Amino acid sequence: MDTMLREFRHGLRTLTRSPGFAAVAVLTLALGIGASTAIFSVVDAVLLRALPYPSPERIVRVWEQTPNGRRINLSDPNFDDFRTQNEAFADLAIYASWVASVSGGREPVRLPVAVVSSGFFRVLGVPPSRGRAFVPEELRVHGTPAAIVSHAYWQRDLDAAPELSSRRLNLDGTVYSVVGVMPPQFDFPPGAGVWIPRELEPPLPSRTAHNWNGLGRIREGTTLEQARANLGTIAKRIRAQYGTYVDLDDAAIQPLAQAMVGNVRTALLTLLGAVGLLLLIACANVAGLLLARASARRRELAVRAALGAGRGHMIRQFLAESLAFTLPGGVLGVLLAAWAVRLLPAILPANLPRQAGVAINAPVLLFALAATAAVTLSLGLFAAWRASAGDLQEALATGSRGDAGTGAGQRLRGVLVVGEIALTLVILVGAGLLGRSFLRLLSTNPGFPTEDLVTMEFSAPPRSDAGSSDVSATLRQIRLVDEALARLRAIPGTDAVGLAGALPVAAGDNLPNGTFLLLADGRSPESYEEWNRLAQDPARTGQAFYAVADTDYFRAMEIPLRRGRVFGASDDWSAPHAALINESLARQRWPGQDPIGQMIHFGNMDGDLRPLTIVGIVGDVRARGLDAPPPPVIYVNYRQRGLKSGSLPAVVARGAIRPTDLTASARAVFADLVPDSPVKFSTFAGEMRVWLSDRRFVLLLVGTFAAAALLLAAVGIYGVVAYSVARRTREIGVRMALGAQRQDVLRLVVGEGARLAAVGVVLGIGASLAVTRLVSSLLFGVGANDPTTFLLVAAVLAGVALLASYLPARRAMRLDPNVALRAE
Repeated sequence: MDTMLREFRHGLRTLTRSPGFAAVAVLTLALGIGASTAIFSVVDAVLLRALPYPSPERIVRVWEQTPNGRRINLSDPNFDDFRTQNEAFADLAIYASWVASVSGGREPVRLPVAVVSSGFFRVLGVPPSRGRAFVPEELRVHGTPAAIVSHAYWQRDLDAAPELSSRRLNLDGTVYSVVGVMPPQFDFPPGAGVWIPRELEPPLPSRTAHNWNGLGRIREGTTLEQARANLGTIAKRIRAQYGTYVDLDDAAIQPLAQAMVGNVRTALLTLLGAVGLLLLIACANVAGLLLARASARRRELAVRAALGAGRGHMIRQFLAESLAFTLPGGVLGVLLAAWAVRLLPAILPANLPRQAGVAINAPVLLFALAATAAVTLSLGLFAAWRASAGDLQEALATGSRGDAGTGAGQRLRGVLVVGEIALTLVILVGAGLLGRSFLRLLSTNPGFPTEDLVTMEFSAPPRSDAGSSDVSATLRQIRLVDEALARLRAIPGTDAVGLAGALPVAAGDNLPNGTFLLLADGRSPESYEEWNRLAQDPARTGQAFYAVADTDYFRAMEIPLRRGRVFGASDDWSAPHAALINESLARQRWPGQDPIGQMIHFGNMDGDLRPLTIVGIVGDVRARGLDAPPPPVIYVNYRQRGLKSGSLPAVVARGAIRPTDLTASARAVFADLVPDSPVKFSTFAGEMRVWLSDRRFVLLLVGTFAAAALLLAAVGIYGVVAYSVARRTREIGVRMALGAQRQDVLRLVVGEGARLAAVGVVLGIGASLAVTRLVSSLLFGVGANDPTTFLLVAAVLAGVALLASYLPARRAMRLDPNVALRAE
């Protein structure tokens, strides 16, 4: 230890004599280690950290699986069969969530509410920390309404009341007693503030109404594959019993930790790979600087060896010197990472799970320490190897020039630069592909103009339960929405105001879909049992998304009418129910036919058994995101079908009025009509920014790493070429004295950089062709091996390399041959 401390102090003294080298090395490594540590903090929180539940590895997501391998959510009857017939699970549960208006606290708020079945908290293994779980009288149809709240909501809106018995919450018109509070760390589904029992509402009998997320805890001693096979057997039994009526053919399960991250895993691993390449480039840059220093110190090192310094002593010396600049680089890198982590919440996508855990904690510090130690060891051993290479007598005779010029040292520096260029090209290609993909998304037509479109999301006023006979409650709901829309249309400057069951593009998986019936004989089924029987015939069924709209929705969105008509004032509750379909459904289900006038049945989606008559065809919109093709959609009129309780409809308004003025006037309308229902006001452009935030996040970081890598590569090329010019000053002087022109010197110097760049680009293209396949799931409209991107990136990198070579070439062109010939 004493020897290492002496070597470390000697290393510090050596670095103080080369402040330029020390500063560049420390800053370069700080950039690489800091960026790597910051990204690892996100990866650790989202991907690596265990879920805060007992035995989290046994908790899985459960899906039905269709014959073509697609995973779909569970229907009520299929879940019941899974739950009662399985032998591999300690418990199974279902859940769903939506944003609701919740009052009863300090003030009404919009809050994510989770509807969960009886086994939900047992599956996760986390009981309420205060109060109790649901009891049997709260777990039956039309039972006592009860709610469990999150710790954050309890503290913020319920004033952390120690006594819960007097607390009541109003959720979309239903009053629930607060019976429990979850622990502070419990956050599932992510963001949920209230949990209510699924069993309060009757189950839907349809086996194709895939409304529920499945969750299960595997029994101890049962493997993941055994559990999947057990549910798969039950699924095949259901298929054999109900035939083509059911959608499932198998079952699928996945550990909850993996299911929560979904495609985020690919994005984060892409970022970690990009920042790892950046760290390698930084190390290669510092290794090139070490080569230059070793060349300049060759005589000193040879003298040490001649005086008896052994190889072990030399290795210790270089490791100590390496530690002298990697340690401050690592410390500065951690400080940069801590600063970056504070900035990350501003750019992290809203849908990134578990992002609250992103921090500089013990595992992240250990990663930074391991990275610093690995860099120290690598650079120290590399410098020791180069210092001990070569002939001792030659080094003593040639002095500081022994490893110069076109010798082994210069060739090795060239190899390092070639590696930098190749790695830089890989990052640049990734950034280029993501950038072109992002531009393709921005240029994708959603099916309607997004400019000057204001959105107002609110919780639907309460209505009768699906399938009940209480029509008056639904009519009251319709009249209230009618009044709100009429007042909004009266605001000066509005051109069109319409109602949507869910916003297109931003709707994502919130847009319900299912099976509809074709009523060839015009007769509608009078019960679900008859509906199920008719659905056994594939020729009488179709698949579509279910969207609620009103008369002016299509005018407000400027969705074109292709044929027929849109909803009119006469389409009310007592009139025959009308439906609109989009072009995709018309092409898919009625190819070469006229669907207008056809009668269909979609009562399994909203509990209304009355048939629908297709009266018009409207243009396609990208209802589930810009990166998904327009799906088949059936639009129904809310004035005929009502709004489902728990749904989150939106008002869309377009006009010459400024969005801020429209929002202020609309806020007063909603405050008067539904004072306990907070409304989310936004512009459609704002909703698009939110939807694009995850892709923008990945592009921003990969682009930043690519820019830093390009800068480091340019510095590396400049350093090699400049060092070569400095060592070949006498040679260049001789060439000029013998008649070489400045253009000849320019070609000589720039040619050296061009050769390095050419080799690096070729190697980088080969590596990129293999690596870019890993990010193909993040791309839209661009292939992983897009030739345009490769050509543009190669041209940019070649241009930067030539510029970095041109700068030292200019100095070489201005050399005075007389001065150069006298140079040592």
